[in-house]
Amino acid sequence: QVQLVESGGGLVQPGGSLRLSCAASGSIFSMNAMGWYRQAPEKERELVATITSGGSTNYADSVKGRFTIFLDNAKNTVYPQMNSLKPEDTAVYSCYAVIRTIAASYLALEFWGKGTLVTVSS
Repeated sequence: QVQLVESGGGLVQPGGSLRLSCAASGSIFSMNAMGWYRQAPEKERELVATITSGGSTNYADSVKGRFTIFLDNAKNTVYPQMNSLKPEDTAVYSCYAVIRTIAASYLALEFWGKGTLVTVSS
């Protein structure tokens, strides 16, 4: 099995910065991509940023220029660096990974973390 463990959420003031992390562990054959979604109260879940094992990135328009995503392939860990945070960035941030497991390396499966709350408020 594969587990994703997130950390780094919390309270930050508007304009501040926060760095999340998500580490994947378990029966990993290879990692295709990792990324983050977020869901604010009474809003739909939205993609924040993704990064492939080759380093290609994709960002939501709302975070471009403020968020940067990094992937440590050796540690199967993804880090979104979030700068210039705004109150509208307040949400539960959930990590996901597209992984080929040792037991089924022919399949690319999605795994999800439990989520971490980010609150941007003065």
